[in-house]
Amino acid sequence: MIGIPQTEIHDRPFTLPVIGIAASAGGLTALSTVIGTLKPNLNAAILILQHLSATHPSHLADILGRRTRLVVKEAATHDRLRQGAILTAPPGLHLLISPEGIVSFSHRPPVNHVRPAADRLFESIAHSFGPRSIAVILTGTGRDGAKGAQVVKQAGGIVIVQDEATSEFFGMPGAAIKAGLVDRILPLEDIAPALEALTGGVN
Repeated sequence: MIGIPQTEIHDRPFTLPVIGIAASAGGLTALSTVIGTLKPNLNAAILILQHLSATHPSHLADILGRRTRLVVKEAATHDRLRQGAILTAPPGLHLLISPEGIVSFSHRPPVNHVRPAADRLFESIAHSFGPRSIAVILTGTGRDGAKGAQVVKQAGGIVIVQDEATSEFFGMPGAAIKAGLVDRILPLEDIAPALEALTGGVN
């Protein structure tokens, strides 16, 4: 049997849905709730971004890894998306993803006073995966994510935001809603079931 060259495998587009989840103030609890009930064979890959200080190492991947059955890892250059796995954005860099599901980073200036920015992540997901893009905006202050959500919508993707009643801080979800860019406004506990339904459940 003739094997497929490894370079050819790596050049193939990533074909599953890709979920980008962004949070800021109050985000750790919200993120834990969303990923805590997701099944490990979820038919999608997940990228998580939380606004964190760039001057300290992030322990987000370790913390979230103890609260979900999915594999969680802090993203590094050339990491690849995997079904049922989560990559978290490291502090101080914009997280980007290619159509082949390969991670890269940008040192471009902060957006909405933050880096990494949800706007940059959502734009990258939308450009790479089009209608297979899902943007989720959770609790947080400021407006980060609203412009990126617009790009996701323009690409045919889906935008979900956490509702005001369950958000500790409604700035980020509220900004996306005010811009008219949202498909679903959901209580925190309903977001994970919605993601499983949108991605075809599990394999």
